[in-house]
Amino acid sequence: MLKGISRGIKAYFGAFNLISKLKLWKYFVAPMGISLITAIAIFGAAYGLSDNVGDIISKIWIWEWGKDTFTTISKVIGGLIIIILGLILFKHIIMALSAPFMSPVSEKIETHFTGPPSGARRDTSFMHQLFRGIRINGRNLIMELLLTLPILVLKFIPIINIFSTIMLFMVQAYYAGFGNMDYTLERHFKYKQSIRFVQHHKGIAIGNGMVFLFILLIPIIGVILVLPLSVTAASKNTVEALNLKNLSHETST
Repeated sequence: MLKGISRGIKAYFGAFNLISKLKLWKYFVAPMGISLITAIAIFGAAYGLSDNVGDIISKIWIWEWGKDTFTTISKVIGGLIIIILGLILFKHIIMALSAPFMSPVSEKIETHFTGPPSGARRDTSFMHQLFRGIRINGRNLIMELLLTLPILVLKFIPIINIFSTIMLFMVQAYYAGFGNMDYTLERHFKYKQSIRFVQHHKGIAIGNGMVFLFILLIPIIGVILVLPLSVTAASKNTVEALNLKNLSHETST
């Protein structure tokens, strides 16, 4: 898996040049707008809710001694929970709504590396790509929340909470990379086949998603550039993985 993570990260190094070479920037105008508007809406709401969540958590402590300390800690944890949940919602919303715009980008990248489309690729429409994006990211959102909520509980346990932060980061990275890879996979596989493919290449998904999350840490610019760079990198990795899969299949037959 470490090799896959390394590949997922390295693919970003040539992303800018590949976008410029294939003249793909025009395809990112709508996704950039979706990303910026969604970020303002979600993180604006998150900022207002963080104290409220902290107050709710602080009510768990029923004793008077240490009440102020626990309240302060609760507000910090409440803010962290809101940020994490906001980040989860943000990435799945923008990846779902941007699917019809990102699929053509991944197709052009695939054509660049493998040549004109063959009969093996599935022909999909704008609406199919949108519904596919909503279905995949809706499924991933539910799965990610089911994994994230128990991990957040570990935040209240000293020492263990250090490892829970790493676990949260890895889970977020995996599902971010998953969504980016599916823009290419939707032309080759049906829903369940795509899920199995990403599970088999989880290292690539995590590596792609790790950089995705780091890019988001860059104020304003990160929100705008995260999709162009991450989708370009993921498309390159996914095409390579598909080619290796096909080559392995031909060799075995």
